[in-house]
Amino acid sequence: MRTLLYVVSALAVMGLAFWAYNENYATQQALRDAEKVQREIGDLRVELSVLRAEWAYLNRPERLRDLAVINFDRLGLLPLRPDQFGRVDQVAFPGERLVPILDAVDVVGNLEEEH
Repeated sequence: MRTLLYVVSALAVMGLAFWAYNENYATQQALRDAEKVQREIGDLRVELSVLRAEWAYLNRPERLRDLAVINFDRLGLLPLRPDQFGRVDQVAFPGERLVPILDAVDVVGNLEEEH
């Protein structure tokens, strides 16, 4: 009986050692994966900051103004005028039906008339 107990105990110790060995390597692999993900996050943050700087550089007002002048014939961009605006009550909000804008309203003119 004692021999059986020793054999079972030895098998249990070997089984637990094998389990601990596998868990150790699985934990090390998980740590390597986490470090890799952290490096990728850092690289993507650097790339994002570069893209934001490039976006800011490309959207400089003087550059956009020059591009609008150069491409005026093709784009036909003109400055906004007050008669191109509508009233706030003509804007359809979710759940409301659309109100057609029949005539444009001069916003500056409306403000002066109300006061």
